[in-house]
Amino acid sequence: MGSGKGKASVHPVLAEIFGVDGVIVLIVIVVVLFGGSQIPKLARSLGSAQSQFKKGLEEGKSEATDTGSDKATSADGDGPNASKG
Repeated sequence: MGSGKGKASVHPVLAEIFGVDGVIVLIVIVVVLFGGSQIPKLARSLGSAQSQFKKGLEEGKSEATDTGSDKATSADGDGPNASKG
């Protein structure tokens, strides 16, 4: 029975796919391709893109709930498309 000492308690996705050696090689390749000074800029742009993506998701959710409440209101006859008369 193995005690699991060789395995990390938290498994990052890249470590699961490539293994620890593969992740190290990937980091070295990124440093060689982009250079040490460009990596912080790359990280900032990725963070900005992630925050914009999350903001877009939240806006989409709020629009979906707004649209759902508008449909319910118009179904009752109280919405903007209701006939006046």
